[in-house]
Amino acid sequence: MVHDVKAYVERVKKAAEYLKVKVLELPEICIVLGSGLHGIADSVENPVRISYKDVPEFPVSTAPGHKGELIFGKLNGKNVVLMNGRFHYYEGYHMRDVTFGVRVIQELGVKYLFLTNAAGGLNPDFEVGRPMIISDHINMMGDNPLIGPNIEEWGPRFPDMSNAYDKELRKIAKEVAGELGIPVYEGVYVAVSGPNFETPAELRMLRWMGADAVGMSTVPEVIAAAHRGTKVLAISAITDRAVPDDLKPLTAEEVLEVANRTGQMIVKILSKVIERL
Repeated sequence: MVHDVKAYVERVKKAAEYLKVKVLELPEICIVLGSGLHGIADSVENPVRISYKDVPEFPVSTAPGHKGELIFGKLNGKNVVLMNGRFHYYEGYHMRDVTFGVRVIQELGVKYLFLTNAAGGLNPDFEVGRPMIISDHINMMGDNPLIGPNIEEWGPRFPDMSNAYDKELRKIAKEVAGELGIPVYEGVYVAVSGPNFETPAELRMLRWMGADAVGMSTVPEVIAAAHRGTKVLAISAITDRAVPDDLKPLTAEEVLEVANRTGQMIVKILSKVIERL
């Protein structure tokens, strides 16, 4: 049972041991590819692809646009692993399973976690189709991956979140975006459970709370990363206007279409950031 912490740690270690045998060089950077953001997979040199279903204990991704595979290889001279597809709370997973992949890559020795996602723009000044570097988050998912007994070997009972989105990585990302001529926003991401898109009243509340973009992922992974001291850079693709007075009916297909386009810009930014590390 996933709530049994000892069994959970053993599951993570079992998956990590399997992967250690499969890859020649262990990664120092992990990139989690959100909805429609799988384009970066094409840039990886000498890729070793491992399906989630082949990794012992690994959950399987069911969300549209999430392939469900790990890709190990080199990107700009650095050893990386891509998580092509993530797990969402709305799929019915326990929070510890949502963050299972992060726990496994931490076990492999990853120091940097790059997260991408598709998000609705709550900030009325935000244009659709632009990247937003996440500076901070608000957790409105009603759950947390650290609930339950603390796993002391991974981190403290009460982890600090004051620099959850690493200031230095954000600075580099803004610099490279400027050099590439890619306009980016920086703002606060609020995570909700989903799977429905929000009502106008909910959007008003979230904006009033200080959020610039809304989505259904990322925050659990960031909490797990902070717990074990993994440095995070997260970038959202602003895929739609989540502004209550200008709300149009929205489909997942439309979101993926814009995410695919914006993802190309995010790929360029992340590649350059990796070069700088």
